[in-house]
Amino acid sequence: MKKTAEQTPNFDMNNMLNAAAQLRQIDDLLTSSQALWRCRSFECQQLPWSQAFPHLAEAVWQLSDDSLESIDACQQRLNRALLPALAADLNAQGVQWPLALFEQSAIGAEITDSITESHPQSLLKAEDEPHFSAHIKGRKWQQINAFVAKLPYENTPVLEWCAGKGHLGRLIAKAHHREVVSLEWQQSLCEAGEQFAAKWQLPQTFICADAFAGQSEQLHTELLAVALHACGDLHVKLLQHASEAGTKQLVISPCCYHLIQAKQYQPLSRVAKSSALTLNRADLQLPLQQSVIANDKHKGYRLQEMAWRLGFDALQRKVRGCNEYLPVPAVKQSQLNGGFSDFCLWAAEAKGVILATDIDFQAYQAIGEQRQRLTRRVDLVAHLFRALLEQWLLLDRVCFLQERGYKVELSEFCSNSITPRNALIHAFK
Repeated sequence: MKKTAEQTPNFDMNNMLNAAAQLRQIDDLLTSSQALWRCRSFECQQLPWSQAFPHLAEAVWQLSDDSLESIDACQQRLNRALLPALAADLNAQGVQWPLALFEQSAIGAEITDSITESHPQSLLKAEDEPHFSAHIKGRKWQQINAFVAKLPYENTPVLEWCAGKGHLGRLIAKAHHREVVSLEWQQSLCEAGEQFAAKWQLPQTFICADAFAGQSEQLHTELLAVALHACGDLHVKLLQHASEAGTKQLVISPCCYHLIQAKQYQPLSRVAKSSALTLNRADLQLPLQQSVIANDKHKGYRLQEMAWRLGFDALQRKVRGCNEYLPVPAVKQSQLNGGFSDFCLWAAEAKGVILATDIDFQAYQAIGEQRQRLTRRVDLVAHLFRALLEQWLLLDRVCFLQERGYKVELSEFCSNSITPRNALIHAFK
């Protein structure tokens, strides 16, 4: 039902108050709990908050190593495993935190490695879909299909922001029968997208341009601007420039909050700007620390790499006489098929560390495995706050758009078994 003009002021005012109030609540909690979620786990020699939160420390050590992965994969399960202990510690301290916020931010069902769950209904004819989506990997196609299914069916032209090959815009043009302009800065991707659009005879055109340049000539009033998983500053620029241009509608799904040009996060809304939180790029990676795609083999490699890196870290601290973590370059999976000693020799050469010939590599491997167990538990507690931090970031965007005169809906466009980055911001004048 179309909203009347009389309904609009109340809707806007209530929504703005609700979003701002939620943001302040989450901000207070995140500010109070920084000791638990701003730890650099690879540098920890013990649980850094164990004295202040002894019940929580006991709870994470009582969890079996084999259970950590499944607990970490589901925010609701993580809450159930850790919140009672956290509540006990807060009660002992005589402190009250709004722990109900954890449950409210635990969006979505349990994450699994399977993609056989129910998916959004296809927007294409059965005979067209296999050919139309042939160049798009399964999960990405599911994300695109689910995203387009949430768009309003109107005749308003569409601007696809940071389009890549324009897969999203191509489906919009095909399923909605509407004009799409896809903006992408890489010429090769534009050319590939143009070929796809021509093959299907779609009203989709490409503009090779830099999204950071503003693109005021592309953003105008009668427009629907869309962005699916535009990273960091790229989707922020769209919000800023589109709101300045008075663009009628925006539908975006944010991603990779840490990919920003500044060293610190630059809040958008008045509420977030008044916060005492200062978030660096490492902090902004916390919401992204949730995987839905790794199979058992890849998980095994990841845990082995973590243990070996920490084992080498203990070795290099001893050899260099310097109690500081030394980052090691990215490792190829094939390098994990050798022995720990081979890994240490490679890492030492890469970092210019000279090793003696009589090193007990087995002892350092054992140290690495023990520190891996510690690191996983430090991370697990930090992950308790990842959904809250993402909610903070999303509400900052919601409040910013509301301050610019938009009605804003914050929802999900797919299950987080398809992607944990399933938040959808729909702003409309």
